Amino acid sequence: MDNANIGVLGYGLYIPGRRMTAKEISDATNGVWTEQAIREKLGIVSKPVPGPGDGTQEMGYLAAKDALERTGLDPKEIDVIICIGEEWKEYPLTTSALYIQDKIGAVNAWGVDVANRCCTTCAAIKMARDMLAADAEIKTVLIAGGYRNGDFVDYTDKDMSMMYNLAAGGGALILRKGMERNLVLGTHIMADGSLSRDAGCEIGGIAKPFTAQNVDEGYKSLRLMNAQHMKNRLNEVSVSNWYRCIDESLRKSGGLTRSDIGYLAILHFKRSQHDAMIKELGLEPSQTTYLEDYGHIGQIDQILSLALGLEQGKIGDGTLVTMIAAGIGYVWASTCVRWGR
Repeated sequence: MDNANIGVLGYGLYIPGRRMTAKEISDATNGVWTEQAIREKLGIVSKPVPGPGDGTQEMGYLAAKDALERTGLDPKEIDVIICIGEEWKEYPLTTSALYIQDKIGAVNAWGVDVANRCCTTCAAIKMARDMLAADAEIKTVLIAGGYRNGDFVDYTDKDMSMMYNLAAGGGALILRKGMERNLVLGTHIMADGSLSRDAGCEIGGIAKPFTAQNVDEGYKSLRLMNAQHMKNRLNEVSVSNWYRCIDESLRKSGGLTRSDIGYLAILHFKRSQHDAMIKELGLEPSQTTYLEDYGHIGQIDQILSLALGLEQGKIGDGTLVTMIAAGIGYVWASTCVRWGR
């Protein structure tokens, strides 16, 4: 099978109905961050937060269900499920991909969970495309998962302002052989392991287990464990690594350049950083969607931005969609998809 025949059959989303407003975030910081600063500097008007039943695995299933309904695909045609859901889920040490497999009735599929933090969607697209290209018996791959790492955010921790935007939701993509539209092109991923333990949940693992004394703190212990090193190192490498990923994913897509980008499916981060990237890439604000009404749903952002771009008419036949992401650890990624025919 020609690699060029691998495309996106469709997408699915699940966004919880509950929301946290900029004012509520401000109140949670005890007024250290004003509502105006939350809106204007951090770029958060409001964000979805989980309600009862909105577990990570369940939201992944609901997004997958939405993708099946949108495409009309028989779940029995799915060969592999790659779950992009987070490790924070209903039951530790259970396999989320297999929960989704059972719930949607994908009885012919096997599944695997992958974790690359907020870069997981881009990594999973590459993995799925490579699987489809390499194995003649794999014809359809479902990528799906949920995210609610915002549960761990301590809004009184001043170092954590970069994560005040963490929200909740689920996303799904279906990749398939034999496509004549929405073709998956190049992906480039970079990593810097010197940052691998600069951020994460400090309490609740093997190194610092839960105890009767620290359990309440542990459930709000997503933090910068080496804030100064993380800041210094990101200042050194983050911007250049991101642009290298974008440029390399374009090169791998047939020698394309930044001028070929039609729509940037970009994760949510502070408004000034978003605006600077759009300007540097030579794009107009209309060629992306700023997720100020959603915050940062981790690796779901790229799927959400794609969906919003389609709904708002920003993506049409022939549009080159470039999905970009970054995840703590630290990982940067860019994936290109030629949308439409």
